[in-house]
Amino acid sequence: MDIKKLSTEGRNPETTDLDEMSPLEIVSVMNQEDEKVPAAIKPELPKIAQAVEKISASFKQGGRLFYVGAGTSGRLGVLDAAECVPTFGTDPDMVQGLIAGGSKAMTLAVEGAEDDVELGGQDLKARKLSDKDVVVGIAASGRTPYVVGALDYAKEIGADTIALSCNQNAVISQHADTKIEVVVGPEVLSGSTRLKSGTAQKMVLNMLSTAAMVRVGKTYGNLMVDVKPTNKKLVQRSINIIVEVTGVSADIAETTLQEADFSVKDAIVMISNKMDQATAKQKLVESGGFVRQAIK
Repeated sequence: MDIKKLSTEGRNPETTDLDEMSPLEIVSVMNQEDEKVPAAIKPELPKIAQAVEKISASFKQGGRLFYVGAGTSGRLGVLDAAECVPTFGTDPDMVQGLIAGGSKAMTLAVEGAEDDVELGGQDLKARKLSDKDVVVGIAASGRTPYVVGALDYAKEIGADTIALSCNQNAVISQHADTKIEVVVGPEVLSGSTRLKSGTAQKMVLNMLSTAAMVRVGKTYGNLMVDVKPTNKKLVQRSINIIVEVTGVSADIAETTLQEADFSVKDAIVMISNKMDQATAKQKLVESGGFVRQAIK
């Protein structure tokens, strides 16, 4: 395939004299181009919502979400996966990011890794992919062999597949059940897809993980009630959330949080229903993990 035909490889007519611009002119045109990203995402929202439904359905049956990509796309997947743990209190296995070349590729280019079509499937096989899982293949160009191989293996296993690219009629779209194509156009720096394409991918991944977590009870309203208080800031946030939901004092919230083994959900149900932790946990099990139902 001639990559010159890809919109992500094109020359942006607004920046052909980029090397002659002042610093203010450079950042201004970058800002101008970045404004196009949300507009490019908007037409894809119905497909993004479909992907969210598939991911949340997978979670409800004990399935996992895998992001698969190379280079910037892979790094963004790993980033989103890693952030689910503290934000939503998930097990690290629940959302996983796979990058061509492995962990070394997070900081250094691994020569030839993204061109290995077999490697994508091998990496998923090593994680014991099942038909309960969902695989999101991420590639700005929409043609990365590593991602194609991963999507093909996932389909063989019976897992749901989603393709996220930044080109129309992307190759990976043909290898997935759901296709999301966010066409942001040529980059400020031709071919540098860590720019608008990377921003678009990050925004879509934010939507996929956040919306899916909301759908499985990881929030109460817009509060992250499954947050893991692993540092002082997150402990304070946890206390603030308990105060916000229950109306108790910060001291009571902190004491109950400690009694609840630092489970914000347990603490909220304990206070709201005036019950011990064991009973609160049972209420949450009965409500499917949704705090709103547990405290009604």
